[in-house]
Amino acid sequence: MTSRRIWLTGDDAADDLLTTDDNALLLGMVLDQQVAMEKAFAGPAVIAERMGGRLDVAAIAAMEEDAFIALCSERPAVHRFPGAMAKRVRQVCQVLVEEFDGDAANVWRDATTGAGLKRALLALPGFGEEKATIFVAVLAKHRGVTPTGWEEAAGPFGQDGFRSVADVVDEESLARVRESKRAVKATKKAAKAEQAAAG
Repeated sequence: MTSRRIWLTGDDAADDLLTTDDNALLLGMVLDQQVAMEKAFAGPAVIAERMGGRLDVAAIAAMEEDAFIALCSERPAVHRFPGAMAKRVRQVCQVLVEEFDGDAANVWRDATTGAGLKRALLALPGFGEEKATIFVAVLAKHRGVTPTGWEEAAGPFGQDGFRSVADVVDEESLARVRESKRAVKATKKAAKAEQAAAG
């Protein structure tokens, strides 16, 4: 399994953590909604720094919910919705501790098929269809996790192009992914407006 250097947050320490720590990569994906990708994926490094310099999922899982919300809400907050996302991160950490020995890599280590990998991700708190599909592509492209059928499980995000965080390797690709996401959002918005006008 190969792990390629992750370039995503614009912060070397945060990107190093994502590159070397599977828990950080998974928690970054948990945080990746309704904020910029860079902000979401820098979150695990911010949490680690506030917990004494180490991302410790067991310590997060054991923390009182209110205490962890307070930690994530310190300015600058870890997320645009620090309370809700702190709860989500803590839930994922609890699942990692209870079911996967505190190691996110165990979620995908034994996956023999893309469909099985996606099922395992969908069972995690906060992972809906699209998030799980994108993370299959992230694991394939950044971690070399390529069980049989992973391309089908990753859908369009597994293809070459600039569709998601899985395709970000430098500043140019980040800009192109952002552009692509804007275009998708605009298309969805136009379709909704059309539907409303027709209805």
